[in-house]
Amino acid sequence: MEGTAPFFRMEGVSKRYGGVRALEKADLSVRAGAIHAVLGENGAGKSTLIKIMAGVVAPDEGHMTLDGRQVEFASPAAANAAGIVCVFQELSLIPELTVADNIIISNPPTRFGMIDRGAQRRMAEEALTRAGASDIHPLALVKDLPLSRRQMVEIAKALARKPRILILDEATSALTSADVANVFAVLKRLRAEGLALLYISHRMNEIAELADDCTVFRNGRKVASYPAGSKSDSEVIEMMIGREYHNAYPTKPDRDTNVAKVLEARNLSWSDRLRDISFSIGAGEIVGLGGLDGQGQRDLLLALFGVLRGLGGEVLVDGKPVSINSPAQARKRGIGMALIPEDRKTEGLMLPMTVRDNLSFASLDRLTRGGVVDRAAEQDHIDEMVKLLEIRTDGLDIPVGSLSGGNQQKVVIAKWLMRHPRIVLLNDPTRGIDVGTKQEIYQLLRRLADGGAAILFYSTDYAELIGCCDRVLVLYDGAIKRELAGDEITEHALIASALNIHPAEAARQEAAR
Repeated sequence: MEGTAPFFRMEGVSKRYGGVRALEKADLSVRAGAIHAVLGENGAGKSTLIKIMAGVVAPDEGHMTLDGRQVEFASPAAANAAGIVCVFQELSLIPELTVADNIIISNPPTRFGMIDRGAQRRMAEEALTRAGASDIHPLALVKDLPLSRRQMVEIAKALARKPRILILDEATSALTSADVANVFAVLKRLRAEGLALLYISHRMNEIAELADDCTVFRNGRKVASYPAGSKSDSEVIEMMIGREYHNAYPTKPDRDTNVAKVLEARNLSWSDRLRDISFSIGAGEIVGLGGLDGQGQRDLLLALFGVLRGLGGEVLVDGKPVSINSPAQARKRGIGMALIPEDRKTEGLMLPMTVRDNLSFASLDRLTRGGVVDRAAEQDHIDEMVKLLEIRTDGLDIPVGSLSGGNQQKVVIAKWLMRHPRIVLLNDPTRGIDVGTKQEIYQLLRRLADGGAAILFYSTDYAELIGCCDRVLVLYDGAIKRELAGDEITEHALIASALNIHPAEAARQEAAR
């Protein structure tokens, strides 16, 4: 980092929202031809920093220089014109438009005063190819794409603007492993072309593979900048959270195979996405769903929660067959099921509404007496959840969208815990949140299990499955191909099973090399 003049520099930048300090005298230097990782917990100031760089918000004080010239941006368009383009964690795509319309939306090519559709399509194809996503059809509607493909369109949209500085905010959090590999190749190529890249991620393995330089923020202030690889993961995490870092995963209790079955599935099938799935979860168990992304894990969670129609097979709760045809039925007292969705912003929260309303929304039927909400009972339940999950908020009556990503995720979890569920389904619940909050969620899951809950936990992070789960069901092509338990749950076994290779066979192949 030393001896190379920064292409972009931020010095003494501060930003406050009322009495809340988002950034305080923040400094940052970014080199051309380098990937600079910005690390910190949710609420550390990272999002405010990149919004200032991208012209979304104006700083209260401080200044920025770009290529040796002082700059300030009154709007995102001004930042884009200067060559600073951001891929935010929250997608900016318009679902009803095509991929091509979204990619070239800011400056479409025209002919005779009308949009030149042929030129627009060619530009979109070029951007998709540059983003490593040439398999996405430019005329497909964005609303018809899964979340991981939408994220690739967002990256292509940014590259179409010919950035000089590309900012990526948790850009891989919704991607499949294959897409992550493509994005990494793209970023390394852009670095070689001389672009400056600012990379924000909570995945330490990504930082280790990509970053040249790193800066850690905590509580709105820069803690340290250092060359990538010069600090251990534990040292970095301790800088991020401001305290000594302990093992992230709680101790697993000895497994009791005789516990009562709370949830059981028999021969579940749906379309060609789920194939003859059978399993059970006992009281106090955390059972993981593994396998490559898109092998039916999310469909299985939706099927259990009553979202899918035309489901074959049988679901039993406490040994008795139940008919779950809607989420409303799934959450009834006799079943007591809760689903923590994949995308908190579109599926889990009503962002303009208050923290209070979001917390109590799922439990209104239990808080209402004679058609009127019992405000005292509501407040007691909310206070209990805020304390239990350590939700950091400046009040219950502010929009939930103003909270950091980690605290938003805590609100999603808390609103379902207010119903005291016996069966908890989790769809990649730690995506895009910081290591400190992840640790709190792992501890919470174990406490829920210790209290008798049956938990089905899908994660795209193998370390989470290894650290949290008593058993892991590995899905391949919509079917359970392997069940791993106890010491069998290793990264090698999970990867081999995800590829539909028996772990013993994989070990023999490895030994033969």
